[in-house]
Amino acid sequence: MHFTKALYYGMHSLLFLTYNCISLTIATTKLRYMKTDSKVPDTIDEYITGFSEGVQEKLEALRATIRKAAPDAEEIISYGMPTFYLKGNLVHFAAFKNHIGFYPAPAGIEAFNEELSPYKTSKGAAKFPIDRPLPLSLVSKIVKYRVKQNMEKAAIKAKAKMAKSK
Repeated sequence: MHFTKALYYGMHSLLFLTYNCISLTIATTKLRYMKTDSKVPDTIDEYITGFSEGVQEKLEALRATIRKAAPDAEEIISYGMPTFYLKGNLVHFAAFKNHIGFYPAPAGIEAFNEELSPYKTSKGAAKFPIDRPLPLSLVSKIVKYRVKQNMEKAAIKAKAKMAKSK
């Protein structure tokens, strides 16, 4: 019994420590590569203006591409990053020293795994090198895929809600 409690509290502490390290890494990265050390931005415009002119151009091109592929999506800041929201999070993006991070959720990465092969990817993220052109046509395809996913998921939830209320 005591071992189980110790294991539980030990794992809880480890998870808490891991979460705080991730938060600290994100905050440190933002402060290191943004021009200002002000608070987390409230809008995507504020976020973008925090970077050098060359990075701003890339971020604006990415934003315009996402906007065109998902014209009904709302622009918000979530997790401290520019986010497009339509019946749930569609995609996030962020600028770093050596890359632009694009976060279309794991399904977006999996569905375009072959086309994303020239880039570093992880479960839900792609890293586009800052010194190379952004793959805007690929970003557009991924965003359209995510729109379709979110709309289908929302329709299923709505049907289930209607069935439950009967």
